[in-house]
Amino acid sequence: MPNPTRRVSVERNRLRFAAAHMATFAGTCEPLHGHNYDIIVELEGELTDDSWVWDFGDLKRTVKAIADELDHKFLLQRDSRMLEIEERPFAWAVRFEEREYVFPKSDVAVLPIDNTTSERIAEWMAGELLATLTARGAVNVRSLTVGIEEMPGQTGWYTVTM
Repeated sequence: MPNPTRRVSVERNRLRFAAAHMATFAGTCEPLHGHNYDIIVELEGELTDDSWVWDFGDLKRTVKAIADELDHKFLLQRDSRMLEIEERPFAWAVRFEEREYVFPKSDVAVLPIDNTTSERIAEWMAGELLATLTARGAVNVRSLTVGIEEMPGQTGWYTVTM
């Protein structure tokens, strides 16, 4: 007997955030710059007794609440192997070679990731969503996928199977 799964997705249409970052790669650090990120979320699983995988409205509100934590912030990759990061009483100092930036704490979203690539941001966001969905009893959900689009045609994805 087949065991079908269903999939729901929410994207764009207010599921976005604007943020600054500077990714590191191959021994270099990008200049400080920003993006208007779009978010795509897919849930796959069995239908509930209400005949849905998850309520679209609830999913959009949940994703938006997480996005709001990042909106108009500098995304700080707390676990960077290349940046020197110093927490000060009212600011974060970030250094790479001769460049130093000091950001007021209120302008920073500190993320427990090693790099602010779309893939790592998607992974972090998936973890936040997974914790919320689990707390809300999403036993029917089998997988969660998050896409973070930096610009049209450039999306980093992360999928976790429950």
